Amino acid sequence: MIGQAVNRVDGPLKATGRATYAYEHWEAGQPLYGFIVGATIGKGRITRIDTEDAERAPGVQLVMTYLNTPEQGPRDESIPFEYWRAQPVLTGPDIHYYGEPVALVVAETLEEARAAADLVEVEYRAGRGRFDFGEFEDVYIPKTVNAGLPTDTAVGDFDAGFAGAEVKVDQQYTTPYEFSLPIEPNACMAEPRGEDLVIYVSCQITDAARDSVASTLRMAPERVHILAPFVGGGFGSKLGIHSETILAAFAARTLRRPVKVAMTRQQVFQLVGMRPTSSQRVRLGAGRDGRLSAIAHDVTMHTNPDIEYAEQTAATTRSLYAAPHRLTSHRLTALDLPRGTDVRAPGEAPGMLTVESAMDELADTLRMDPVELRIRNEPTVDPERDVPYSDRHLVDCLREGARRFGWENRPATPASVRDGQWLIGYGMSAAIRGHFQGPTAVRVRLETDGTAVIQTDMTDIGTGTYTILTQVGAEGLGLPLERVRIELGRSDHPTSWGSGGSWGATNSCTAVHRACMTLREKLLDTARDDTRSPLHGLDPANAVFSDGNVGIDGASEPLGEIVARNHPEGVEAEGRTLFMGDDPNYSAYSINTYGATFAEVGVDADTAEVRLRRMLGVYSVGRVFNPKTARSQLIGGMIWGVGAALEEEAVVDPRSGAFVNRDFAGYLVPVHADIPDVDVVVLEGYDDKANILGAKGLGEVGICGSGASVANAVFNATGVRVRDFPITIEKLLPGLPPMDA
Repeated sequence: MIGQAVNRVDGPLKATGRATYAYEHWEAGQPLYGFIVGATIGKGRITRIDTEDAERAPGVQLVMTYLNTPEQGPRDESIPFEYWRAQPVLTGPDIHYYGEPVALVVAETLEEARAAADLVEVEYRAGRGRFDFGEFEDVYIPKTVNAGLPTDTAVGDFDAGFAGAEVKVDQQYTTPYEFSLPIEPNACMAEPRGEDLVIYVSCQITDAARDSVASTLRMAPERVHILAPFVGGGFGSKLGIHSETILAAFAARTLRRPVKVAMTRQQVFQLVGMRPTSSQRVRLGAGRDGRLSAIAHDVTMHTNPDIEYAEQTAATTRSLYAAPHRLTSHRLTALDLPRGTDVRAPGEAPGMLTVESAMDELADTLRMDPVELRIRNEPTVDPERDVPYSDRHLVDCLREGARRFGWENRPATPASVRDGQWLIGYGMSAAIRGHFQGPTAVRVRLETDGTAVIQTDMTDIGTGTYTILTQVGAEGLGLPLERVRIELGRSDHPTSWGSGGSWGATNSCTAVHRACMTLREKLLDTARDDTRSPLHGLDPANAVFSDGNVGIDGASEPLGEIVARNHPEGVEAEGRTLFMGDDPNYSAYSINTYGATFAEVGVDADTAEVRLRRMLGVYSVGRVFNPKTARSQLIGGMIWGVGAALEEEAVVDPRSGAFVNRDFAGYLVPVHADIPDVDVVVLEGYDDKANILGAKGLGEVGICGSGASVANAVFNATGVRVRDFPITIEKLLPGLPPMDA
């Protein structure tokens, strides 16, 4: 079953509307509805808040402000990961960023709550906020960056290596604020059950959600029950919980009734967090033969003054190309804006957008094929950690992609090929992303009817988790797919690290596999020792599990009969994965996924409109659980890269700190008309250093570098290099060559 292109087992539920998301649960009966009131200044203090008119409005049951919110637990910085910490809201009169919650109005209907929210009167004393990233030059050095990676690294003598290089690239690139924006906004329903609290919430890590709610509300964690059976996308925005969850929980406990709170799309822009804006300096020094002698990647980005977030933007540069002299750094500047947070492929996406653009600039300076340049700088060991790669096939991706794409037809001279009104260009980029592993537990239970139930608090955020766990469980126990049932997204199940960081599939599938192996041993031991079994006394080493039976040397017995006779209550086993820091392979090897993206664009010679014509990605990700869901993940990442190159940009009003384009009318993302032809090829592989199944995460490698392939194609089409992303008409148009050139 592993490796088969199985249709999603939850597909019928989703297609018929029977998959229940956070805001759609009705188990507790008719709920109340909450609506968040946000601050209309970006920095300052509430001087007066009047809720009397709102409290008298029809249907209103409660108006919460900092004046009547129960005491909350503090944010415990000793907890190593942000997602598990308390997330207090309505803590006082101070305003830290535009849109910060100042009140929650709870009413019998959503319409009543929203109408009453307009009646909450708030007066402020505005302070001088810091909102403009380009205005402030004071920066500081964080202790570490995201995922606990070192802030700076240095190998060799970069200054000397760069100074002595025959050819140099030294450029500054900027990337904007970007958002995850899953289709399902952040939403929650909180239901009080005696002293317990049941939270139906759209989250990626149920264990983190439980601990965060419990510590914020000062409850025992076992009193909080998180349910997230279906999540409508996350992309990092739901790794931790947000204000709607805490506010719904407080309101439900206060009123002793279920309360639903969902953010509007506009509120998501202000309350959930975003990818930080960045200024990145990339320096490449090389010989005339293209071999790098020095590489440096220095990043400055925004952070929130109260909740530090340092995206690991320069981290992938540490493992991508060989060069004896190396330097990477991360710096932060504090702005009074919402906190930075993980957005799909945090660090790698904005970092590779710039580094792979710089590599294209180096190739153009050398008049060298960009594919050949990358192949010439292929390392034999990780150039900064000095350990071998576990399984590296980047060159294979580059060569196979070039062959399939027809790279030999690439215009050698920028702005030299036209198709009527359109300037035509080809671009490419490499991709690398680290593979991560976190502690995950799974319980597999075999019932007396021969069906298996797999339980874990792991979430399915639309990526196909239900399906691949079904496949791994079916193969592990030799069962048909229809006799495997998956139960996900409940904090009462064994604990996982959830979905995120491209670690969810491999963590949970590895744990399922181990649980199945343990369960097989239990069943074989039982049958061998049972005189009533046809397998009694036979050597279990020769056992074959298939079609719901176990056979040994010609004898066979249904699994259900073994269980029913010896384990009338069923039999179960647990499987686990370790934190990567406890797995020696992760210190002995550099474990990554790889890819190469190729793009063809057309640029209108008069208007500078950019149109993607086709795109190809070739990836090496180890063993693939399901080619169909893997292809969807990779295509989605590549399309996101197109958005980063050409469209996505959140704009801050420097007077208030508000995002002025906080909806899909103003914040542009690729739509069907923007994406004509995207193809994906996944090379066969098996990385035995990653885990026992040989698989690696692939959810985010598709976005890594794909934006740079589009940007490089735009340069190849026009001869205009835009280093301030996204590449928009006003940035491109002034440099376009005349039509008669």
